[in-house]
Amino acid sequence: MNHGTELEQVITRYVHEYAAKNHAATIVKHALEEIGIGLFPVLDHITLRTSSIDPRAEEFLLLGYAYSETLKYDDWWAKVYRAPGCPALFVDQAYNDERGKTSIIPGWVKQFGDGTLHHIAVRVADIETSMQRLTARGVKFAGQIVGARGGDLRQIFTVPEQVDGHAFSVLELAERHRGFQGFSPPHANSLMQSTVGQ
Repeated sequence: MNHGTELEQVITRYVHEYAAKNHAATIVKHALEEIGIGLFPVLDHITLRTSSIDPRAEEFLLLGYAYSETLKYDDWWAKVYRAPGCPALFVDQAYNDERGKTSIIPGWVKQFGDGTLHHIAVRVADIETSMQRLTARGVKFAGQIVGARGGDLRQIFTVPEQVDGHAFSVLELAERHRGFQGFSPPHANSLMQSTVGQ
């Protein structure tokens, strides 16, 4: 088995486990499977939370992902990894110093570990239309769309799925334009804040 096949199997396993625990993702997965598309082709990125990015990313580096960029925020930071034909991998953690004291990431990792996805992002053509159709199926969204209409990147999270009274996973909708493949630090920080206290 080559690394490409093994990598697809690993991503598919993580996403399958995630979707089994996230109502919004299950709706999207089933709808896409009904018309023969499946979830993998529309994955924009997948996200892991951890207490130490480099060791956590090693599983994916061994299968063909490569470091792309580092993003820094007020109380957390992330590294982005990429592999041809696969969704971007976004791995985040709180700072290990005073700056990280206010981050929600350590509590999440303590509760759920770092062996499961926090969220997946599904690429959509029109975020308002997707929200409208998913809302009609009972999906609720947290906060407002981040990013200006017509901008390179627009994003929104669903209200977090709850596990034992704790916010567990969210589904992200991502609308991209003009070939933009990156991430916007202000966007990511706003998305992180949209689920605080939910």
